[in-house]
Amino acid sequence: MSSSEEHLEVVHHEGWSPDIKQVYVPAIRVSQGRTVYVSGITAAPPYHDHPHRPEQFEAVPQDIAGQVELLFQHLDLALAAAGCRRQDVVRMDRFFTHVREDQDVVNAYQGAWFGGHIPTSTSVEVVSLATDPRLRLEIAVIAVAPPG
Repeated sequence: MSSSEEHLEVVHHEGWSPDIKQVYVPAIRVSQGRTVYVSGITAAPPYHDHPHRPEQFEAVPQDIAGQVELLFQHLDLALAAAGCRRQDVVRMDRFFTHVREDQDVVNAYQGAWFGGHIPTSTSVEVVSLATDPRLRLEIAVIAVAPPG
């Protein structure tokens, strides 16, 4: 790890091979820093009314490729506001409404977005997301900002 990432250490156990392509690691040890919890983020506008108003979500793309791009743009905003970088993400919980159809597209985008960093992760399929029935993915994140 570079000096800017010394506060985080990826932990592998028996059976790990660098030849296996995956989008998560089994564990990340945190030695120092400030923990940041990011609420579930979707492709919907981060700030919207509650109760939800469907017209606020009409500009959201219907396809997963469009949704995942917006979602990660929103995640960038939240991380930056909290003093974090992409490589400070230690945990992702991914909630899909169509996991088998969408996970390959999401995994590819996520891999490029992180640029080699791999967080811990859990992915599940849900019946629907609370924000709007057109949304296909929600991601909640835990990050550890560098000390300072």
